[in-house]
Amino acid sequence: MSEDMGSGFGDSSASVGNFGRRQSDFSRLRRTRSTAQKWLVVLLLLGAFVGVAVVFWAMGYVQASTLQALSGLVVAVPLVFLLLFRKQWNLKFREKRLKLPIVVCALASMLWLVYLDPAMQMLLVPFTFVTLAYGMYRISRNVAFLLALSVVVGYALVMAMHAFEQGNPALLKLEFMHFLALAAALPGFVYLTGKVPLLHLVLNKASRKIRTIEADAQLDPLLCCYNRRYIVAALEEQKQLADETGQPLCIAIIDLDHFKRINDEMGHLGGDEVLRTFSRVAQQSVRDEDIFGRYGGEEFLLIFPGTSLLPALNTCERVRSQVETHPWGANMRCRVSVSIGVTQYVQGESVLEFFSRADTATYLAKEGGRNQVVVEEPVDRRAAQKPDADDEARDGLGQDGEIDDDFSLVEEAGFIEERRSGGH
Repeated sequence: MSEDMGSGFGDSSASVGNFGRRQSDFSRLRRTRSTAQKWLVVLLLLGAFVGVAVVFWAMGYVQASTLQALSGLVVAVPLVFLLLFRKQWNLKFREKRLKLPIVVCALASMLWLVYLDPAMQMLLVPFTFVTLAYGMYRISRNVAFLLALSVVVGYALVMAMHAFEQGNPALLKLEFMHFLALAAALPGFVYLTGKVPLLHLVLNKASRKIRTIEADAQLDPLLCCYNRRYIVAALEEQKQLADETGQPLCIAIIDLDHFKRINDEMGHLGGDEVLRTFSRVAQQSVRDEDIFGRYGGEEFLLIFPGTSLLPALNTCERVRSQVETHPWGANMRCRVSVSIGVTQYVQGESVLEFFSRADTATYLAKEGGRNQVVVEEPVDRRAAQKPDADDEARDGLGQDGEIDDDFSLVEEAGFIEERRSGGH
């Protein structure tokens, strides 16, 4: 065991969480939640538009037939896009979220409603800005300018049709004032919000780089498994979870047998290849919920969240058997095997005590002939500890006559290091 084992626990648990879950599960959950939130935003915007239209109808400004047409649009258009997404036909398009078609349908629908009922023009202007803002993340500035021009031209055509069909000078003046306000404000709005897609692109690139850096910081670059910092933090997190929920927790320490001899016979490059192959074989042998990482050198730590001793033992035996029977190649002159020590967590014990029992089991596996799995039965040390031991134990007492935790951890770490240096 390395000299800084005692300080290896407790320094990184705040930086890593949710260790019992695979990244794919988390990403899937995040995508599902994001999709639900986006549909919720769309429904809220539609609800706001319909709600204002209903108020206008209650005040006598909007006709009932207009509300019926609006209801049909609110039902039909979202269903069409929902069908496209359900059938995954959106994947055939370059912009898979179909923001541009959604915006075009929304703007065309509002212009049609204004044509049906001139009072709806009071909703056209503000909700045109809302609609363009909705698509700004996926629509370029040039396309947004074309959309704005289309809205202005479309509104002008609606005004001309109203003038031709109704011949109402008062209505024409009112619509012309709305038209001027919209035509004057839309270009400025598009220009100012045109920087949003660029900012969104920069933030996305930065976010991807951060995620890549975080993933690299969790992995051993040579073996493509979790590194020491991640695996230690994972153990601390799982211990805390076991204390809070009472669920079982097991760990195993896996040590490659005679690895120094392998390095001497094959060289360091050959030894690295053995480590890479072992890491791949071990990760293929463990369960999805298990957490496997390199603790140091040829030593690996395997965490079994929510698992009792027997299933953990079965997994360890499967790892040992797969390593033993793996075809290591003709250049491998010595047999590759592993010694594994496994134990179960006892409520209330420290991470170091938990780890030390697994290390003791690994030591016994190596002393017993290697290439085997040894179980260290969990024992409540506090219940078994006598109140008065001997004079040497009293040197570790605190001011109140209680065992000093720091003293115990240092003594235990030193004992394990001394024993292990002789075992290897």
